[in-house]
Amino acid sequence: MSLTRSSYWTETREPRYSLSFAFPLLILYEALAFLLSDAEAAGVRNGADVLLKSLFVGLGGRDGLTVFGLLLVGGGASLVGRDIRRRGGIRPRYLALMAGETVAYALAFGFVASALTVLLLPTLVLVATAVEGIPRLAVELSLPAQLMISLGAGIYEELLFRVLLVSGLALLATRLFRWTRLTADLLAIVLGALVFSAFHYIGPYGESLALTSFTFRTVAGLLFSGLYLSRGFGITAWTHALYDVILAIR
Repeated sequence: MSLTRSSYWTETREPRYSLSFAFPLLILYEALAFLLSDAEAAGVRNGADVLLKSLFVGLGGRDGLTVFGLLLVGGGASLVGRDIRRRGGIRPRYLALMAGETVAYALAFGFVASALTVLLLPTLVLVATAVEGIPRLAVELSLPAQLMISLGAGIYEELLFRVLLVSGLALLATRLFRWTRLTADLLAIVLGALVFSAFHYIGPYGESLALTSFTFRTVAGLLFSGLYLSRGFGITAWTHALYDVILAIR
């Protein structure tokens, strides 16, 4: 079968490609978290990771973490296996193309999000008394710790805010309110972006609320949601992770 352009864009959104592509990101994040010393890693795991795992720990204690792991890895493997049985195997060339696509998105992401934020701010600053800069964390983190948090943002923030929140809101709007798919997706994207941005100002390591950073992260949430709906979870997760890694090492 020829590797047509249409088949690439369609097939790489399916679980056998999207979830398989995302799995190494999960392994890298958890491996870094395990290898870092307790003192260095304490309290600085990705916030979405902590939130998701805390829900399961609250329900089942340490056994809740086991349930979470089984649902995350086992459920993903089940979806991949079922997709392979129905649609066929995985083409390595497609995975290589997905990697190149992701790098391109990550490199362009900051420029696009910044440009859109600049377009929005002239209107927004008219009602703001002051525009603060983007504050830094109060603690200095080592490069491995920063990389760990960056990778965790890719896997767990995309799982929480795109897979669960955006998909859940879209499903709720179509099933409960009988909205069209387009209207439901637009609602889910906008609400999901606002929640995603607000999430960065919560907790002990949350930033002080500032118009510039909130607007930028809302725009970023819109872009990530659009990418998720058009290209799937794997590419979106890696794009988010690589973008954050670029910020960490620059």
